[in-house]
Amino acid sequence: MASDVDGTLLTPLGRVSPRTAGLVGRVLAAGVPFVLATGRPPRWVPEVAAAAGLSGYAVCSNGAVIYDIGADRVVSAELITPEQLTDLASVLDEALPGCAMASERVGETARGAGEPEFIADEHYLHPWDEGSQPLPGHQRAQLLGKPAVKLLVRHSGMASDEMARAAGPLVGDSVAMTWSTNEGLLEFAAPGVTKASGLSAVADLLGVPASGVLAFGDMPNDVPMLTWAGHGVAMANAHQDALDAADEVTAANSEDGVALVLERWF
Repeated sequence: MASDVDGTLLTPLGRVSPRTAGLVGRVLAAGVPFVLATGRPPRWVPEVAAAAGLSGYAVCSNGAVIYDIGADRVVSAELITPEQLTDLASVLDEALPGCAMASERVGETARGAGEPEFIADEHYLHPWDEGSQPLPGHQRAQLLGKPAVKLLVRHSGMASDEMARAAGPLVGDSVAMTWSTNEGLLEFAAPGVTKASGLSAVADLLGVPASGVLAFGDMPNDVPMLTWAGHGVAMANAHQDALDAADEVTAANSEDGVALVLERWF
């Protein structure tokens, strides 16, 4: 069992509903692993995991990081090198004039990088409440100078779909490009990294074949996971790409769509 977090497992208010939490508990009681698969970095996972009663694995940063929630341990991380980051930034500055960038880094634990995990251009505006976000103002060289699990790119005058159409042909397959919101944000990872690659790694650890995985999602970053899993379920509130990729469409996250499906078996 695998589920995206925002727009899928969580309500529009960012909470795990009692109905959904109860179903997750029933899944676990039946001996079935329940894996979070999210674009969030590890430091944003423990709060959601606690609300859902989860302590197993999480696929973080769109597949770049495998995180053991209960042990608070980063199991593995696929990194974008400083050289790749520098080349990518140059391409993005050309494709998306006026864009702002940020990089995500990880250490051995959720907050174990030993330095800021999130570094941003001065005019970068996060689409989410970062909470512990360091003050911006870093020089671009600092942002690009160390390996990262994700490069985020924002443009105040464009939607994410539009950004992808502009940047995609120039970026090609040099890195993995996706997005989890249409609010002017693109997310880049090392080549070949997706939620499907991350979830496949966790499935191998658990001894579960792809055909035995049920996955839920709502945005383009969930599409590889929905197509890889034996049964992919999109939320009614999902992006059209996710709806097209899914085997089934459930109710919206505001209507406990994940729980509605799980209630068939648990």
